[in-house]
Amino acid sequence: MNQLSLAELLKVFPYSGELMWMGVRPAKGEPMIVVDEVIADTRHGLIGDRYNGNSGRRQVTLLQYEHLANLESMLRKTIPPEILRRNLLIKGVNLLALKNCHFTIGTAVFQMTGLCHPCSKMENKLGPGGYNAMRGHGGINAQVLQGGIIRIGDKLTVLND
Repeated sequence: MNQLSLAELLKVFPYSGELMWMGVRPAKGEPMIVVDEVIADTRHGLIGDRYNGNSGRRQVTLLQYEHLANLESMLRKTIPPEILRRNLLIKGVNLLALKNCHFTIGTAVFQMTGLCHPCSKMENKLGPGGYNAMRGHGGINAQVLQGGIIRIGDKLTVLND
């Protein structure tokens, strides 16, 4: 069996992820609105989200579904996804491995733009230790490269450029 180079290994994604939950933040400090479908726009990010109208590196935030269980274990309580204020909850793919990748969810195309670090508000939202529990589990930021519709159950598929 041939040994793959590091550059080749970085492109191996044998399985797609799945969009498990989705929410938009209508305004700063307002409760998230859970949605089943949203339009991703290259100029505005997710339509209905407070970042709508802001272009750039944090148009969309993604959290790894498996990290939710880690947080619940560390904090010893159930955590509804909307408390974490991330837009998309993705199961079955390591989001950190999406660095330098383009990927699709539904008919939209995204690129990872960096890590989504927790803010100090997580201590109040999650209780004592919430901020430290979120460290390393805050997810990623992404930018919309091609607009489209995304729906719960859509696959996250890495594109081979």
